[in-house]
Amino acid sequence: MEVGKSVHRVDAFDKATGRAKYCDDLCDRSALVARVLHSTIANGVVKSIDTSAAEQIEGVVKIVTCFDVPQIKFPTAGHPWSTDPHHQDVADRLLLTSRVRFYGDDIAAVVAENEVAAAQALRALRVEYEEYPFVLDVQEAMKPDAPLLHEEFPNNILAHTTIRNGNYEEASREPGLIKVEGWYDTPTVQHCHIENHMCFASMEAGRIVIYSSTQIPHIVRRVVGQALGIPWGKVRVVKPYIGGGFGNKQDALYEPLCAYLSTVVGGRLVKLDCTREETFVCNRVRHAIRTHIISWVRPDGTFAARKIECFSNQGAYASHGHGIVAKGMGAFPQLYPCPNVDGDAYTVFTNRPAAGAMRGYGIPQAMFAGESHIEDVCRVLGVDSLEYRRKHMMPVGFVDGFSKNENHSDTLNQVLDKGEAWMDYSRKHREYENQTGPVRRGVGCALFWYNTAVWPISLESCSCRMVLNQDGSIQLQTGETEIGQGCDTAFAQMAADAVGIPVSDVHVVTAQDTDVTPFGTGAYASRQTYVGGFAIAQTGALLKERILKYACELTRQMPALLDIVDGRIIRRTDGRVLMTLGELATEALYSLSHSEHLTAESTYQIKNNDYSGGCSFAEVEVDIPLCKVKLLKLINVHDCGKLINPQLAEAQVHGGMSMAIGYGMSEELKFDPKTGRPLNNNLLDYKLSTMMDHPHLEAQFVENAEPTNPYGTKALGEPPACSGAPASAVRSWAHSGHPDR
Repeated sequence: MEVGKSVHRVDAFDKATGRAKYCDDLCDRSALVARVLHSTIANGVVKSIDTSAAEQIEGVVKIVTCFDVPQIKFPTAGHPWSTDPHHQDVADRLLLTSRVRFYGDDIAAVVAENEVAAAQALRALRVEYEEYPFVLDVQEAMKPDAPLLHEEFPNNILAHTTIRNGNYEEASREPGLIKVEGWYDTPTVQHCHIENHMCFASMEAGRIVIYSSTQIPHIVRRVVGQALGIPWGKVRVVKPYIGGGFGNKQDALYEPLCAYLSTVVGGRLVKLDCTREETFVCNRVRHAIRTHIISWVRPDGTFAARKIECFSNQGAYASHGHGIVAKGMGAFPQLYPCPNVDGDAYTVFTNRPAAGAMRGYGIPQAMFAGESHIEDVCRVLGVDSLEYRRKHMMPVGFVDGFSKNENHSDTLNQVLDKGEAWMDYSRKHREYENQTGPVRRGVGCALFWYNTAVWPISLESCSCRMVLNQDGSIQLQTGETEIGQGCDTAFAQMAADAVGIPVSDVHVVTAQDTDVTPFGTGAYASRQTYVGGFAIAQTGALLKERILKYACELTRQMPALLDIVDGRIIRRTDGRVLMTLGELATEALYSLSHSEHLTAESTYQIKNNDYSGGCSFAEVEVDIPLCKVKLLKLINVHDCGKLINPQLAEAQVHGGMSMAIGYGMSEELKFDPKTGRPLNNNLLDYKLSTMMDHPHLEAQFVENAEPTNPYGTKALGEPPACSGAPASAVRSWAHSGHPDR
């Protein structure tokens, strides 16, 4: 069995030696350079763009303004398409726009022979604006007199959904209840992946070919077709190795514009490469969400009624829209069940950069608010927050009415046990209760919860192709994308077990090419190993069946008596090796009596989901006069089901913990309240956390195999970034002997 082993990554050598080819490595040096002109106002209209001076610059090939492009609105979110118009993403983007909605909106593009000419041409363009008032705050944007960004969305509300469980109003009037209320804000942050988004496009045989650093090649193909108003089959998208995405590249970013620019220069190769400053503002950011929670609690700690209001700052365009805050609010009545819950979630347009998917998809914001509120409840009740969580968190056997998810295992108690022991939490909690002096310490814990994949909200399917080579190895292709997280390695291990061969005999085709790669929706929602496992198990079984059927001809043994073990055809009854898989494959391909190319391909539509849970414990040191927090210790404990590759799992957790540290302690994209201009859209001023901000990161696991999945696996990609433990530790410190804080 290969699943469960820490085998080396299949791409490790190529990446370590620099052989791996990323998007920029594959772009021919003859490519024209495209640069985008961004607006210098936060809200208004472009009245005119004077291109005359720019057109005279040597090396400038073409200038395209917002007045030149097709007026076809298209969606950009990396969601599976729906044939039901009511479930389609909002189409509110143009290739370039004259209606400016944030500082940095795309209003013109230059195509030039080189970077210097493109930069000079951008500086030479002269833009005349009609400027409007702008709004940056999510609740201010909902007011009747706020500037309206999109005429079809009154009060700037993209969407409003509710939860109505039981009778909140009646339950909250129960005598003797204690009211606990709080407001919780999370900031706007950016993904900060190593490789900025880039793409290049050209035309071949009347079709547009795009190479892109994307998580969603098949979806990008569809969006480009929609944006340009051409059949989707006339678009080919290739995804090579990419240097991270974290959800930013789960949108169609500049692929549609790059493709269009190629068409207006005669199909020549055009490269569009975002700078880091552009990536911060003109790609996507994480939704800043303001959450208001009221809990009506009995003296014994049980919840009588709870209310939550979430206000999600969408920025200027819909992108992934309401799905983020809706998912976050949906977690509220599940992690701590209560019979009477009122919930309202609003997604609101503002004159900020568009917010899209980012690792955790609304759950980090929800866990910060929810777990901070649990600390507030415990402060009011005067009880230990760890023990309170154990009493009131999701029980074994809990079933969500919407997703039909079931909590099969006592995961949350198991992870709390491990985290508490490693942190020595109880002793430290007592030790830190009554501190004096300017520098003090605190410990805290937080639970987190995550769904795996997107069913039943959206389509979940995966396709897989396996091809048997002459030497008995196989090629493996799926539509699910490797974006640095290691899914190619996990897929290789799964395929090896499904067919019965060593993992070294599985050759994963890592690049997705929409002309030849089986359909898949891409990397998001922590779905890769869970969803991919279904298609790999099914396709592996099909290939194995065909191999054994052919082996029957060569060995005269009935297929039911045969098996493939470690790349050998064996007889089940006595374990005798009859032939190697390589011998069979060579004979099958070159036989003069029965030549057959043994392959298998299948699609599996998944109609399941599962809970992936865990906890974090943190120890912090707070310098009160300096208002400075130092993170001393941090542990994450996860139940992601059966570990496919323990070493890869640990690496995933470390990366997510690092993102959570920055999100909780230092990162925030700031805006000038007078102009709407981003103030720190660069890595010098943004304050991304570094190794100096990291203590030892401890990752531990409990393994409760998920019964709905053939490999027992469930989400791990996003949950490590979801915990609010550092914030919980600070609140725990503040509430321990400091009720005024």
